[in-house]
Amino acid sequence: MTKRRILILFLIFALASLTTLLAACGDKEKPAPTPTKEAATPLPTEEPTPEPAAPARLILATTTSTEDSGLLEYILPDFEAKYNAEVDVIAVGTGQALELGQNGDADVVLVHSRAREDAFVADGYGTARYDVMYNDFILVGPAADPAGIKGMTDAAAAFAQIAESGSTFVSRGDDSGTHSKEKAIWTAAEVTLEGDWYISAGQGMGEVLTMSDEMGAYTLSDRATYVARQATGLKLEILVEGDPILFNPYGVIPVNPEKHPNINAELGQAFADWITSLETQELILSFKLNDQSLFTPDSEAWRAAHSGE
Repeated sequence: MTKRRILILFLIFALASLTTLLAACGDKEKPAPTPTKEAATPLPTEEPTPEPAAPARLILATTTSTEDSGLLEYILPDFEAKYNAEVDVIAVGTGQALELGQNGDADVVLVHSRAREDAFVADGYGTARYDVMYNDFILVGPAADPAGIKGMTDAAAAFAQIAESGSTFVSRGDDSGTHSKEKAIWTAAEVTLEGDWYISAGQGMGEVLTMSDEMGAYTLSDRATYVARQATGLKLEILVEGDPILFNPYGVIPVNPEKHPNINAELGQAFADWITSLETQELILSFKLNDQSLFTPDSEAWRAAHSGE
């Protein structure tokens, strides 16, 4: 083989190898592009559950009769739920309750001594007086009735007969609405309160009823507290009732913030509006012991709703 032929064959071989190499390079896959990360969709942020508001505080100065009868325990949960409030009840005699309001130590008063209530408002200590309800006073005593007053319809005459007989009489003696009424009846009876037969206890109605029961004595009571205590075994009997002088109305009075700016005047007015509302008046009527309604509703809203009856 000549050198020329060998050179040609070598060139052909080299060209074929180069072609194969180029083809192989062209067939290689291009590297896959690096995937880009998509931005993560943020999860919705949950709003934190708000803490419930702390209950507002209302100071109610009232009589022992509304407390001892069980009425407040029956109706106040409705007010507390509706107004997110806690009611602090101070149950004392009407005189002390009005004094608490006068000193700015209560936001609202619920009492039963009309002349003193009107004076409280007239002197600027209360914003207004609103009728709430009424019941009556009763003269109670032992079944033996040593003064012989059972069935009398004249309360002053019955009081005079008790004094004349020297029978034991236990007085609240606490400047309460009941005590004020008792003193008015003694005045009408023209009796001077002297002698061992007359005991001034300086106690609330429930305690006085218990004392009278234990001593076989007479006393003047509001009907509600008497019925409540009768349900727990009180043996005193109702001997005199029905005299118009024994009528016992209750009123609610918000304390005047102009006298005491630090009181909760807004909640005090809300309480007055609530207790005189038709709905709460119906609640008061539904409060019963021994199947007896202890208070008769008497607010303006109640009278308007029942004016045709």
